[in-house]
Amino acid sequence: VQLQAFGGGLVQAGGSLRLSCAASGRTGSISATGWFRQTPGKERDFVGGITWSGGFTYYADSVKGRFTISRDNAKNTVYLQMTSLKFEDTAVYYCAVDTSRAGSIATAYDYWGQGTQVTVSS
Repeated sequence: VQLQAFGGGLVQAGGSLRLSCAASGRTGSISATGWFRQTPGKERDFVGGITWSGGFTYYADSVKGRFTISRDNAKNTVYLQMTSLKFEDTAVYYCAVDTSRAGSIATAYDYWGQGTQVTVSS
């Protein structure tokens, strides 16, 4: 499975941004797509995820109520809609797929996109 994440950029605090993650290859093997983010010197943190078949979503507490994940299976694309952005949301955002389960542990995910930078100005 190949993943391409895009849509990052610079946004003011309180603003919105939508990231996209397009999958290609053996998409039939995907159980869930997750979003993670990472800042320099820190571990990659789970943001949220969505199951591929049922569309069940799950989020980290830090983004609940502000971020929404959705999918378009026809386009093999998952979206991360981010609203009410805060300075602390600044990070490189990655999408990843898990071919076995739907979870929040980065090491369980099998394939990763290249990351897209989101910068929130205060």
